[in-house]
Amino acid sequence: MTCKIGLIGCGTVGQGLLEILIQKKEYLKKTFDFDTKVVAISDMLKGSLLIPEGIDIEKLLHLLEQGKRIDAYLEGKPNEAKQMDALQVIEQCDADIIAELTYTDIQTAEPATSHVKKALQTGKHVVTSNKGPATLFYDELKKMAEENNLFFRIEGTVMSGTPVFNLFEHGFAGNSIKEIKGILNGTTNFILSKMEEEGMDYEDALKLAQKLGYAEADPTADVEGFDALAKIVILSNVLLQGNIKPSDARREGITSLCREKILEAKKDGYRYKLIASTKEEKGRIEASVAPQKLPLSDPLAGIMGANNALTFDMDLLGKVTIQGPGAGKIETGHSILVDILTIHHHLSK
Repeated sequence: MTCKIGLIGCGTVGQGLLEILIQKKEYLKKTFDFDTKVVAISDMLKGSLLIPEGIDIEKLLHLLEQGKRIDAYLEGKPNEAKQMDALQVIEQCDADIIAELTYTDIQTAEPATSHVKKALQTGKHVVTSNKGPATLFYDELKKMAEENNLFFRIEGTVMSGTPVFNLFEHGFAGNSIKEIKGILNGTTNFILSKMEEEGMDYEDALKLAQKLGYAEADPTADVEGFDALAKIVILSNVLLQGNIKPSDARREGITSLCREKILEAKKDGYRYKLIASTKEEKGRIEASVAPQKLPLSDPLAGIMGANNALTFDMDLLGKVTIQGPGAGKIETGHSILVDILTIHHHLSK
C-alpha cells in the first residue's frame, strides 16, 4: 500500500524525515509493506511544490543542500504550487497524511493550528512534532479528527524520537498514572551539567550551549522553562486527560541558580535539575516546572548533558524511567515516521 505524504515545513525535522524515507526505503517495504510518495511540500521560506506522481526525494535534498529553494525542483517548468501558501497546498494536494513540521509558537500555536485544521477539514490525517497545537488545542483537534474518522498524532512533541505516547498506547496499556516527572529540556540539562561537572558559571555554560547548537541565540524559551512547560501541559492533557493551559501551571527557570548553589548541593550529595511534573490531586491537575534538588539515588539525577528523561509512577508497574534524546534531526524525524507507520497500519487492516 502506497502512503501519500504532504510536508508543511521542510526545515531540520522535515529533512530528517526525508532522509529516513530514503535510508530505510527497502526495510520499510519488507517489514511493514510500506511504500510512500511525498506528493507535496510547502515551506514559508523555501517555497512550495505539488507533484501528484511523487517528488524525487534525493533530488530535492540535493537542491536544499546547495542552498536552493524547493521550487527550484521544477526550474524552467510550470509549477502550479509556486504561488500557493501552505493552506492552499494542503487543500489542493491528494496526500493521505499531512506532516505539520513548522516552527513552534507557544503563545498562539499559529500558523500550525490552522494547518492542522485545514488538513482535517479536507480529509487528511495529521502527524506533528509542533508543540503549539498540542499544547493549546489538543482536545479540540483530537475531537475534530475523531469526528472525521481521522488520526491526529503527536509523538514528536515531547521527547523527540524517544517514545512516550506510543509507549502508553502499547507497552504501558492498562496502567493508571499517579505522577509524571522528568527532564524535558536538553538545553537546561546541559547547562546545569556543565555548571556542576566543570564548575562553570551560568553565563559561560549558556555560551557553550549556544556554540554547540543546543541553545538558540535567544534562549528564553529554554532557560525560563517555557519549553518544558509546554511539554508537561501536553502530557497532562493527553495522559492524565486534563484540560489545562500553560497559565494553569507554575513555571520557574534556571536563571536564578548560581554555580555556588549547585556546587554546594553536589557536596551534600544532591544534584539540581529542571523538573517538569504533573499529577491529579483531588480532581484537578497539578503541573509545574521548576529547579529541584534531587538525591543522587533518583534516576533523574543521573541524566546528564542534553538528554531528556521521564519517570512514570503507575499503579501496576510502579516507577519506570525512560531516557533518550529530546531533540535532533533524525531523532525527531523518526517520531514522525513512527506516527505515519501507525496510521499506515490502521489503514491497511
